[in-house]
Amino acid sequence: MYIEKIHIDGFKNLQKIDFSPAKSFNIIYGQNAQGKTNLLEALWIATGCRSFRGSKEKDYVSFGSDFFEMQITFRDTQRSQKIEYRMDKKNLKNKQIFLNGVKQSNGNGLFENFKCVAFLPEDIELIKGMPDKRRSYIDLCYSQLKPRSLNYIRKYSQLISQRNAVIKDIITGKDSEESLDIWDRQLAVVGAYISFMRNQYILRLDECGRKLYSKIADGTEELEIGYNSNIYPSDYCYPSSPDNEMAEIYYSKLRKSIDDDIRLGYTHTGVNRDDISLRINGLSVKDYGSQGQQKSTALVMRLAQAQIYNDEKKEAPVILLDDVMGELDENRQKLVCSIIADMQVFITTCNHRAIIHRCENIFEMCDGRLSI
Repeated sequence: MYIEKIHIDGFKNLQKIDFSPAKSFNIIYGQNAQGKTNLLEALWIATGCRSFRGSKEKDYVSFGSDFFEMQITFRDTQRSQKIEYRMDKKNLKNKQIFLNGVKQSNGNGLFENFKCVAFLPEDIELIKGMPDKRRSYIDLCYSQLKPRSLNYIRKYSQLISQRNAVIKDIITGKDSEESLDIWDRQLAVVGAYISFMRNQYILRLDECGRKLYSKIADGTEELEIGYNSNIYPSDYCYPSSPDNEMAEIYYSKLRKSIDDDIRLGYTHTGVNRDDISLRINGLSVKDYGSQGQQKSTALVMRLAQAQIYNDEKKEAPVILLDDVMGELDENRQKLVCSIIADMQVFITTCNHRAIIHRCENIFEMCDGRLSI
């Protein structure tokens, strides 16, 4: 998969960005606050996902513009496709999203067709941050392989909100414990599927991550990635697909936690409490890893995400490297380049000379404008 043409205007500080990137490496350099990351952010939004910077949609449109528009033409293994995205400042809620000329009610169609993997300085939070960061990472990775899994993740969020609302009503005497059963039955089915998909992906992530980290560490250190399920024990043997037994185990745990849930005021049992364990030579990377080990682990997780997708789909995602390469030593830069060598890559940096990979496709970003 690769992008053939890019047009962006009015997104934050970007002005009349029009270019045809190379199928391989594209380096965008410039000083800070010139718009380099804004360009990658816009490309990421074209996947149908929320901003990786946490930007609100009302902030997409530039202060000096009445609208933001973007057209991305990309080619996959089957055909050339076009994404059109427009927002008007006077009516931000009325987003105009088209895929191949067909209007989209949301970003699902984009997510199913256009795939990116973004490497960000903030990826260190995958290691040092709270468990929700790692859960979101795993859910995104799996959903890129199986887009319909997003329906389960969204459904689970809705069910948890509804169950928590019932718990609050029980506390205030407006409802009874019996009312929780209908939500617990549904949560058990949806939660069992999410746990299954997380376990499936983490098994692949562990296998791929071990090999990649071994290359970085010259075989002197071993990375282990494991799934810490809040429902199923570490020795639980997952079936080949989610089944009734998984749902019954999940349901039983929910029923046993009712008293504690009412005491706490929310649902404290379920996949909303899962985590990923990351260990180097048996020790927690978060608690005992050096800064170099933590950065390397975060890098390996993104590289593995790209490699697993490529292996599964026989098609490479578009790679977005935001101000990452220049901070890597030569050994890690070489590893990154070896994994993504056959993929389309967009690299942003303040100093393109710090990147060891030689590339003729170099663009300068200055005050929201791109020039060769």
